[in-house]
Amino acid sequence: MNEIWANEAVKSAVLISSKPGSFIAGADIDMIEACKTSQEVTQLSQDGQKMLEKIEQSPKPVVAAISGSCLGGGLEVAIACHYRIATKDKKTILGTPEVLLGLLPGAGGTQRLPKMVGLPAAFDMMLTGRNIRADRAKKMGLVDQLVDPLGPGVKTPEARTIEYLEEVAIGFARGLANRTVSAKRSKGLVQKITDYAMALPFVRKQVYKTVESKVQKQTKGLYPAPLKIIEVVKAGLDQGRDTGYLTESQSFGHLAMTKESKALIGLYHGQVRCKKNKFGTPQREVKTLAVLGAGLMGAGIAQVSVDKGLKTILKDTTQQGLDRGQQQVFKGLNGKVKKKSLTSFERDSILSNMTSQLDYKGFDKADMVIEAVFEDINIKHKVLKEVEAVIPPHCIFASNTSALPINQIAAVSKRPEKVIGMHYFSPVDKMQLLEIITTDKTSQDTAASAVAVGLKQGKVVIVVKDGPGFYTTRCLGPMLAEVVRVLQEGIDPKKIDAISTAFGFPVGAATLIDEVGVDVATHVAEDLGKAFGERFGGGSIELFKLMVEKGFLGRKAGKGFYVYQEGVKNRSVNSGMDEILTRFKVPAKPEVCTEEDIQMRLVTRFVNEAAMCLQEGILSNPVEGDIGAVFGLGFPPCLGGPFRYADSYGAKQLVDKLRKYEAVYGSQFTPCQLLLDYANSPGKKFHQ
Repeated sequence: MNEIWANEAVKSAVLISSKPGSFIAGADIDMIEACKTSQEVTQLSQDGQKMLEKIEQSPKPVVAAISGSCLGGGLEVAIACHYRIATKDKKTILGTPEVLLGLLPGAGGTQRLPKMVGLPAAFDMMLTGRNIRADRAKKMGLVDQLVDPLGPGVKTPEARTIEYLEEVAIGFARGLANRTVSAKRSKGLVQKITDYAMALPFVRKQVYKTVESKVQKQTKGLYPAPLKIIEVVKAGLDQGRDTGYLTESQSFGHLAMTKESKALIGLYHGQVRCKKNKFGTPQREVKTLAVLGAGLMGAGIAQVSVDKGLKTILKDTTQQGLDRGQQQVFKGLNGKVKKKSLTSFERDSILSNMTSQLDYKGFDKADMVIEAVFEDINIKHKVLKEVEAVIPPHCIFASNTSALPINQIAAVSKRPEKVIGMHYFSPVDKMQLLEIITTDKTSQDTAASAVAVGLKQGKVVIVVKDGPGFYTTRCLGPMLAEVVRVLQEGIDPKKIDAISTAFGFPVGAATLIDEVGVDVATHVAEDLGKAFGERFGGGSIELFKLMVEKGFLGRKAGKGFYVYQEGVKNRSVNSGMDEILTRFKVPAKPEVCTEEDIQMRLVTRFVNEAAMCLQEGILSNPVEGDIGAVFGLGFPPCLGGPFRYADSYGAKQLVDKLRKYEAVYGSQFTPCQLLLDYANSPGKKFHQ
C-alpha cells in the first residue's frame, strides 16, 4: 500500500486474491493464541485498526474484488475499501464468524459494519456469525456490484471468472479515480427511514434492549462475546468513533483471554483436525453407496450422501417404509430449495442419483453398504449374511449401530477386515459428528474408506476402538442414569431441563431422553448395564420400562416426559408421568441436591467415563474425545469438551467432587485411574 501511495503514476488500486476460492478467510488464530496477555492482543487489534484506517482514508480509491471466502478480518479489509465487487458464486460468502470463536471483529468491524448495513443487519451478522451470499450482500449494501461467473473457455471457469472480476474491478477503480464513477450508494426509501430512526437515541435504546434480551435468553449468560459486541457497537454510536475503536480493541484483548474463547478455539482446531483423513487415501474411491433401512437414520444417511454426489441405493423391506424414507429425503432437499441454497432443477437432478428398492438389485456394483436396520443382533447378522452374498469383494460393510459392539456384528462375516462401524447421530442432516468404530480385524484401507465417505458427507469424523457403547453412547449412559435418579429424587422434568441448559447443554436432559426415544434409551441402558455392571447404575431402568409399556416413547410417539403436538411450541409436561414418578420415588439427600450438585453429578459422571475411554484406549487422543462430546452429544461448547473442561476446572477439583458423591452414592462416582493420575500431578494437562 505504501508503494501505491508513494507512486505518482498510480491513481487507484484493486485488492484481489489469487488464492482460489478465497479473498481473505480471516486473521491467523495462532497469532492470537501466541499472545500471553490481553494487552498484547489489544495491541494486535490496534495495529489492524490503524492499517485499515489508512486504507479507508486513502486519497487514492481502493476497490476490493471478492471471490470466495471473505470472512472475519477479510471482511474488515473489504469494508475499509471504497468499493466492493463480488462474484455471484456459491463459493463467495461474506461474514463475521469471530463470535463463534468467542471473539469480536477486532479491526474496526464493529464500528464500520453498522454504518454500512444498518444496526439490525450488523447485529445479526456479528452475533450469529452467519455466512452471507453475494446476492444477499448486494441487497444489504455490503457489496456494491456483482459479477456473473463465466463458463469454461480456453481456461477453466474459475480462472476466467477471476480474470473477468479483475477486469471489471480495474474499470471501476479507473472510474473512481477520474470521477466518472461515484462510490456514493443511492439508498432506498426504507433504508433512509431506518437510518433516520437509528439516529434517534431512544430508538437505538430499544434496539439494544431487544437484542440484549434475545442474547441473554439464547446464551444464558455463558458466552461473554455476544454481550461485548453489543457493548462495543453501543460505545461507538453513542460516544463517538475514538471511544468505539478503543473499546473494540480492549474488548478484543479481554475476550481472547477468556476460558470460553480458549475452549471455542480449541474446538475449532479439533474440527480442522477431524476433517483430515489420518488413514491416508483409500485404494478405491467409494462412488456407489447402498443404505439398508429407510427409517429416520437410513433416509438421513442417504440424503447426506446423494446430495454430495454419491450414487445411492436406498433399500427397505416394505414399500411403506421405502415411501416414508424417500419422502424424508425429498423434504430435506426441498428445505434447501426453500432457503434458496439449491434450485429446484438441482434438487431433482440430485434425487435422480438415488434409487429406492425392496431387493438387492445393483448391490453387485456397490462400493460400500451402510446398514441402519433395527438394533437387534439377530437382524444385523441376517442382513450381513444376505449382503455378503451379493456384493463385490472390495465392498465395505458398515453398521450404523449406537451400542452393539462391531466385533459381535462381524462375528458372522466371511471378511471381517471389511466390516466397520459408522455411527451417525440423529437428525443426520443436522448433526455434524460421525463416529467410526474399528475392530482388531478392520483393515487400514477399510478405515481410510469409511473416513473418506464421512468427510465427503461433510461430517466431522472421530475414529474410536470397538467396545460396548463405543465412546459417545458410553459417556451418555452414566449421565442419563443419573438424570433418572434425579427424577426419582423428586425433581420434575422441566426443572432438570432448566438446570442442565443453565450449565450450557443445548438440550435439556429430560428433553434429550424424549429426543433419543425412551425405548432406545432403555435398550441401550440394558446392554451397557450388562457390559459395565454397577458403574452404569443410578436411576431405576424399570422406570423407563414402565414408560415404554404405557407408550410414552418420547417425541416420536407424541408423548414422553412431555406432550408433543404439531405446531405447538410451548409443550406441557406429560401428566401421565406423575404416577410413574411417584411409584419410583426415592428419598433425596439434601447435601447433594443443590442445583450446582445436580449439574456436577451429571457432568462428573460424563467426564469420568470419557477419561475412562481414554485410559482404556477406546479414544486415541483427548481432541477426538472433546469433538465427539460437543458435536455428537451436545456437551457445552463453552466448556470445550470433557477433557478441556477437566483442564480448566482442575482434575483435582473434579476428583474431590467425585469423592463427595461417591460417599453418598457409591461406586458409580469412583474416579478412574487416569483422572487420579492427573489430579496428583498438578502440571499435567490433557491439552498441553
